[in-house]
Amino acid sequence: MTIDELARETGLTVRNVRSHHARGLLPPPEVRGRTGYYGPEHVERLRLIQELQAEGMKLSGIKRLLGDPGERLLALKRASLETPEESEVVTAADLGQRLRLTEKDDPRQLIEKATKLGLLHPLGEGHYEVPSPALLAAAEQVVTRGVSLGHALDMLESVVRHSRAVSKEFVKLFTDDVIKPYAEEERWDELAESIQASRPLAAQALLAVFRRTMDEEVEAAFSDLAHRMASKR
Repeated sequence: MTIDELARETGLTVRNVRSHHARGLLPPPEVRGRTGYYGPEHVERLRLIQELQAEGMKLSGIKRLLGDPGERLLALKRASLETPEESEVVTAADLGQRLRLTEKDDPRQLIEKATKLGLLHPLGEGHYEVPSPALLAAAEQVVTRGVSLGHALDMLESVVRHSRAVSKEFVKLFTDDVIKPYAEEERWDELAESIQASRPLAAQALLAVFRRTMDEEVEAAFSDLAHRMASKR
């Protein structure tokens, strides 16, 4: 593709593309005659630059990172991320029906809270994007079991907060003990294997602890309920 087509493909201006060339951020095109042509590797590089800029990184820092072994590290980061769910679009009426909103509920307040939690993204004109249909389905099931939507969102907020804390601890553990030393020694294959294994290991540990503590909480709740019932007789 030409530089104009490359700019359109990546949402940049031709001036931006030329600027990245001048800074040494973009590989040179293949020149045929007097015209430069760009390929998929140029599109990928520009999108990576945009991604890193969105994370707050300056172009000078990006340039240092784009050299080997920086690119190897970025490739490992991408490989370690799970493929996101395919989002869906729903209407406000659909949400009201699926989440069983009643006259006592304040739809605006509940939707605002769900948006804050990342469960919904308003698109305008009564339409909403659902980034994680599985998460919405879980909320729908909880409401079906008799839990109010407000309480379900409170629970979700707590789950998000605690899971983020656990995730940070687990990632810090691997960063300090594996990622940093392996990257410094450029043990890329071992690092890739360790990163790939970290996610299922974290999920396995978290699920094991959750199952045990869930059993303990259920037993405590039923014990309390039994004592209450006995005291009323």
